[in-house]
Amino acid sequence: MTTVELSGSVLARELRAKLAETAAALTTAGVPPRLAVVVATEDESSAWYVRALAKAAAKTGIDCDVVDLGATAEPAEIRTKLAALSADPAVHGIILQTPLPPDAKAEELAASISPEKDVDGASPLSLGRISAGLPAFAPATAAAVLAVLDYYEVPLAGRHAVVVGRSTVVGKPAAQLLLARNATVTVCHSRTRDLGEQTRTADVLVVAAGRSRMITGEHVRPGAVVVDVGTNPGEDGGLVGDVDAESVRGKASALTPVPGGVGPVTTALLLSHTVGSASRGAP
Repeated sequence: MTTVELSGSVLARELRAKLAETAAALTTAGVPPRLAVVVATEDESSAWYVRALAKAAAKTGIDCDVVDLGATAEPAEIRTKLAALSADPAVHGIILQTPLPPDAKAEELAASISPEKDVDGASPLSLGRISAGLPAFAPATAAAVLAVLDYYEVPLAGRHAVVVGRSTVVGKPAAQLLLARNATVTVCHSRTRDLGEQTRTADVLVVAAGRSRMITGEHVRPGAVVVDVGTNPGEDGGLVGDVDAESVRGKASALTPVPGGVGPVTTALLLSHTVGSASRGAP
C-alpha cells in the first residue's frame, strides 16, 4: 500500500496567503490585527517558538508583541498582565507561553484571558464551550488536526477515531472536535490496557502522547489515516514524532510528516484566530 503524505506545510501556505489579504484589509480599515505573547521563562525551545511565531505574524501583516515578564515572575504579576491585555481594545489575540515558573499554574492563569482573545483555547471557559458545542477558539494544535483532515478530505462522520493522549492542549479538545464532526471517538492514555488492541480499530488515528515513536506499524490497522502530533528531539538534533513513520508507511493509507505536518498549521491557525478576533471589531 502506498502511504500518502498529508503535508501541513502546503495547507499552512494557503492559509497564510488568505490571512495576509484579510489582515491588510483590516489594517486599512483602522483595525490592525495584534497578537500578544506573554512569556515568563528562559527556556530556549520556547524562545525559538516565540521567535518563529513573531516572524510568521510579521509576514502575514499581524503585529506581534512579545511581553517578557522574566522567569522569576510571580503568578499575580502574570495574571495582572493577562487581564490588562484582555482589556486593551488594540489587542486581539493573547497567548500565555509555557513553560511557566514553578509556582504558576497555566490553567489558573489562562482563566484571566478574555475568551474573545483566547486564540489558543487555553482558558477553561474556552475548553468548556468547545465541549458544549458553543462558539470558542479551540486549542490551535487540536484545531490543526481537524484542518489537515478536512484539507485532504478525510471523511469523519460515522468513522472510528482513536486519540492517543488526553492533554487539555491536544487530546481532549481534539476528541471533542472529532465528536462534533460525528466521528465515534475513543481516547487512550497511559492507563489504557493493550493500547494496540484499541488503536488497531481506528479509521483515523490521532497520536498526541509526547513519547517518541511510541506508535509503530503493529498499532495501525491497514488503510488507517494517521495524524502524528508529536514533536520530540531526535538523536540527530532534528524532530521526530510520536509515530514510528518508517514502520507505519506502507500500512497506513495516509500519514502526516514530522516536521511539516500539524506544526505549520498550528501556527497558521493561531494567526487565523487573531485575525478572526480583529474582524469582530472592524467597522
